[in-house]
Amino acid sequence: MKNTASLSTKLVRIGTGLLVIALISIGLTLWVTWKLGGGAAALNEAGRMRMQTWRLTSAVQAQLPEQEIQLLTGEFDQSMAVLKNGDAARPLFVPWDSVVHARYAEVAHLWSDQKMRFTVHPPLEHQRLVEHSVNFLNAIDRFVLSIESQMSSLTAILNLFQIVMMALAIAGAVVMLYSGYLYVINPLSHLRDGLRKLESAQFSVRLDVVSNDEFGQVTSGFNRMAATLQSLYGNLEAQVIAKTQRIAAQKERLEGLYGVSAFLAQTNDLSELTQGFAQRVRRLMKADAIALRWSDEDASKFFLLASDQFPQVMQEEEKCLRAGACACGNPKLDARTRVIPITNSDIAPFQHCARIGYESLISVPVRMHHKVLGEINLFYKSQVSLAAEEFELMDTLASHLVTAVEGMRAVALDREAAIAGERSLLARELHDSIAQSLAFLKIQAQLLRSAISKNNSDKTDFALNELDSGLKESIADVRELLLHFRTRTQADDIDRAVQETLQKFHHQTGLQVSRTVSGDGLPLPQDVQIHVLHVLQEALSNVRKHANAQAVVIEIHKGDPWRFVVRDDGIGFDERNNRSELQVGLKIMRERAEQIGAKVDVVSEVDQGTTVTLRVPAAKPSKLKEGQTASLS
Repeated sequence: MKNTASLSTKLVRIGTGLLVIALISIGLTLWVTWKLGGGAAALNEAGRMRMQTWRLTSAVQAQLPEQEIQLLTGEFDQSMAVLKNGDAARPLFVPWDSVVHARYAEVAHLWSDQKMRFTVHPPLEHQRLVEHSVNFLNAIDRFVLSIESQMSSLTAILNLFQIVMMALAIAGAVVMLYSGYLYVINPLSHLRDGLRKLESAQFSVRLDVVSNDEFGQVTSGFNRMAATLQSLYGNLEAQVIAKTQRIAAQKERLEGLYGVSAFLAQTNDLSELTQGFAQRVRRLMKADAIALRWSDEDASKFFLLASDQFPQVMQEEEKCLRAGACACGNPKLDARTRVIPITNSDIAPFQHCARIGYESLISVPVRMHHKVLGEINLFYKSQVSLAAEEFELMDTLASHLVTAVEGMRAVALDREAAIAGERSLLARELHDSIAQSLAFLKIQAQLLRSAISKNNSDKTDFALNELDSGLKESIADVRELLLHFRTRTQADDIDRAVQETLQKFHHQTGLQVSRTVSGDGLPLPQDVQIHVLHVLQEALSNVRKHANAQAVVIEIHKGDPWRFVVRDDGIGFDERNNRSELQVGLKIMRERAEQIGAKVDVVSEVDQGTTVTLRVPAAKPSKLKEGQTASLS
């Protein structure tokens, strides 16, 4: 039968029993000791009565004053009272029994007679007084002897209690040692033996559970641990192999994911990107074939974008799939990566795959911003299943694919936007410069034709001169336009580009040019630099066309904002009555400045030259970084 009490309960019970016995023994010992202490005080007080008796006898014989004799008799009465009633101030009491009571009564009776003899007048003669005193002292001695007899008994009892306490201490120690062995050492020894067997690979070892206490629970835990170790050791090799295979598979998946990601990041051609992606994913997933499909705008059709090991007949049949017409091509927004079993049935969604011999299909939706853009289809000629890590891998690959494709699309859109911007700029330049010149030449040609028909030589010569001047102007506009579109800036500094522009301007016009630079600030982004150069070139073009200047100065101040000043010493103009062609040039400069958040101010006076000031906000660090990055790309 198992002992159901816990170890702590057992120890508490044993300790409580020993404590109760010890407290009882100590209490009895203290009681006996207290009685002995009170008896000893009583003996001392009785001894004082002997001395008081002799003092009274001597006082009476010496015929001392009556007051002193009464004082001595009062002290004796007090001693008798203390012996009878005890002393509250100290442990003084007589260990009463029948004998002690009788002896005390004898002393009290004799004292009443003796007290009269001590106080009688005239005092008794010496001989008789001494005889009575001796008899009284003998009674006191008998009283003392009776007390001593009681004290001897109490002393014997005290010695007995001490012997009993010693025996109890020995018995308690034996009980505690036995209990420690029975409830602690013995179970620990069994556990130690069991651990030694476990260390020697004896995993079948089991210990007997003989109690439900703490050691019983530890023993049960030991048995469970031994059973677990036995099971683990038995399947350890298989588990190690399985774990190694999982780690190898995970490593393979990570390497495959890294390889696909690196390939997508390095490829710029869409056809090469999709075909390479399909090949790598098929090898990574160990599929028999793969088809990469992309949907149209409304996701009603799925087009075969790329494939690998995909049968030619299925490529022809599934070049364009209508959504829902086949197991492939799922346009639903809640579509998830799934494994689709393929059976040899005549159901339309599976008839092609079953005819080829495929048994499983893995469908992976390709989505972006809650929109299905395409689908990855993996074909297997066996039954397959995907682990959670493989589902996550396919979703990640699909995400990388859509990111790469959309990145290419964004780059293509940026290129188209850049081309459109260049075309718009070219059209505006042609309209603002060459088109006007050509319209002027057309008018002059009509005038020339009219003068020739009328044989007017003066008008003919005038028209020819105007045509020659207009052609030269058009050629200059074309050269300037080519200069605009050939201009390139440095990512870090615009000074060089401005210097090159001034040199070309000097070469074309022969005018004296100069440049000053001051201040210090963050460099302008490249796209901003291009617009700044176009504004400066337009200002120089106006100087060339309208100013009749001798010198041109460009001042550059780097700061916040940047300030570009084009100053000439030409004829100037009245801002209220300026010419239409000049107004067009100013409009072009202001439009270019607005594109970069800049401002153009023009100050001119007749015969005082013209000053064009362009103020450009300083580049912020984030914008600067973007501009520098754009220049690198």
